[in-house]
Amino acid sequence: MINVIGILEKALPVFLMLGLGMLCRKTKLLSREGVNTLKSVAVNITLPAVMFSAFATAEYNASSISIPLVMFAACLLALFLGFAGCRLLGIKGRLSPFMAAGFEAGMLGYALFAILFSEAERPAFAIVDLGQVLFVFTVYKALLAGKGGLRGVVQEAVTSPTVWAIAAGLLVGATGLYKALIPSGVSGIINAVTDFVSAPTSAIILLAIGYDLVFADVRWAQTLKLVGLRLGVSGILLGLLVLANHLLGGMMHTGALLMMLILPPPYVLPIFADVEEERADISSALSLLTLIGILLYVALVIAFA
Repeated sequence: MINVIGILEKALPVFLMLGLGMLCRKTKLLSREGVNTLKSVAVNITLPAVMFSAFATAEYNASSISIPLVMFAACLLALFLGFAGCRLLGIKGRLSPFMAAGFEAGMLGYALFAILFSEAERPAFAIVDLGQVLFVFTVYKALLAGKGGLRGVVQEAVTSPTVWAIAAGLLVGATGLYKALIPSGVSGIINAVTDFVSAPTSAIILLAIGYDLVFADVRWAQTLKLVGLRLGVSGILLGLLVLANHLLGGMMHTGALLMMLILPPPYVLPIFADVEEERADISSALSLLTLIGILLYVALVIAFA
C-alpha cells in the first residue's frame, strides 16, 4: 500500500517552495537582485555548513575512498559521450557536449536529499558528490574556459567557500579529529552550529530555483535535443554505475546514487556561452531538466516511501 502521507511529507515542501518562487517572480515580491542575494547566502554560507558537516561526519575507509574515484571516472565518460553524442546527432554549439556531464548537487541535490533522507545519511551523498565536484572544478571548467580562462577557474576554486568547506570537512573527518572530539562534547557544539546555519538551505535554494523556472521564448527543437542528450547519457551512466556498485558490494548509497543521476548539469554552464542564442538554449534546457529532475525526485519519494 502506498504511504500517501509519507509521500506528501517529502514531496509537498518541494513543490510549495518552487511555487512560492514562481509566485515571487510573477508578483515581483522579490527582484532579480534579491533572488541573486538569496543564492549568494545559500552558496556562500548555508551550503558550506551542510558540506562541512557531511564530510566531517562521514565514514572513511577503502570503500568510501573508491566512491569519488568511480564518480570522477563516470563524469569523464559522460563528457566523452557528450562529445560523441553531439557529433552523432548533429547537435551544434560549443557548450552542447558539456550538457551531458556534471551534476548540480550544490544548488539542488543537497536540498532534495535532505528532505528525502535522514541527516545521518547525508554523508553518503557527500561522498558520492566529491568525485563530481573534483571533476567540475578541474576537467569540466578548465575545458569550458579554455586556456585563457584557466587562471580564473583556479582562482574560483581557491576562493570558493564550498571547496574550503569540503576540504575542512575532509580534514576533520578523515583524520579522525571529529570522532576524537565527541567525548569532550566539542563535536556536539560543531553539530549544533552547522545544523543551525544550514537549516534554511533547502527552502532558499528551492525558492530561487522556482523563481528561475521560465519557459518563455524557448527554441524547443534545440532545447529538446540537449535534454535528450542529457537524459540518454544519464541513462547509460545509471546502468554502468548500478553494475559497478553491485560488483563492488554495494559501496554506494543507492538513494545517493539515484539522486545524483536525476540532477541537471551545473547551473553555471550558460555563463561560459559566447553566443547569446546558445546561452538561451542552454538556460532553457537547464530549466526543463530541473523540472524533469523534480518529477523524478517524486518517483524516488514513492520508491523510498
